[in-house]
Amino acid sequence: MRKLLSVMLVLVMASSLFIGCSSNTETTAAATTAAPETTTSAATEATTVTDGAYADGVYFASQPTFGDTGWKYVVTLVVEGGKIVSADWNGGNVAGGKDKKTLSADGEYGMDWHLQAKAVEDYLIENQSLENLNYTDEEGHTDSVAGVSIHVKEFDELVTEALAQGPVGYGKYVDGAFYAEQAEYGDSGWKDTFSATVISGYIVSASWNGISESTDKDKKTASMDGDYPMVANGGASSEWYEQAAMMEDFLIQTQSVDAITMDASTHTDTVAGVTISVASFVELATEALQLR
Repeated sequence: MRKLLSVMLVLVMASSLFIGCSSNTETTAAATTAAPETTTSAATEATTVTDGAYADGVYFASQPTFGDTGWKYVVTLVVEGGKIVSADWNGGNVAGGKDKKTLSADGEYGMDWHLQAKAVEDYLIENQSLENLNYTDEEGHTDSVAGVSIHVKEFDELVTEALAQGPVGYGKYVDGAFYAEQAEYGDSGWKDTFSATVISGYIVSASWNGISESTDKDKKTASMDGDYPMVANGGASSEWYEQAAMMEDFLIQTQSVDAITMDASTHTDTVAGVTISVASFVELATEALQLR
């Protein structure tokens, strides 16, 4: 009887040991199965954020000069999680005023440029690249984007430039069209004006000009036509419209009115070649432009 009890006790202990081992094995296996899910998920998220094609931030690029049509194109890109999530193709006119998208949306451009620009922007966001964009001619037209008849070469070039130089952030100015003019006509019969276009916080166009009491011509046109002859009459190094353009270019390049210094006679040595008074330019640009 005692021997039988001993045998039964051994069997019970062995059975308990087997069940315990089996339970531990199941728990370990479950933990091992769950671990890869968490690890894989974390790795995938990290890869999406850190191994994207582009660094996160705001990218901006602008053509250096205005084209024959008077427009200069700019591109702004926003990258999040390594992917382009926003693209804006726009333009500023040499005379300032409304940006090209706004002008088109307001029906003042003669075609639906803003809608075609959006179609190209959407193509970039969807494909994350313009590498497969097919050109049908040297002017830069494409058949890769349905409904787009405008040339897109400028967009392609600016996207490439913006991504190559890296994130730069938004500029410091408020977006929009800005204008200011002097309150009164001067002794010369002219009243100076200033117009600027700001896109993504950057001054993309600036126009220093003037209106007269005695002619319908603006100051730049009068200067170009020889009706405001500074070189012939005053011995200036260049005509007024040429010096005005130098001031405009300087402002666009530096993005700062404060960078222009003047002496007591309101002349400046900041911009080479400019010998005219720049007081009205500084005053009007300061008045017109608004900081963020």
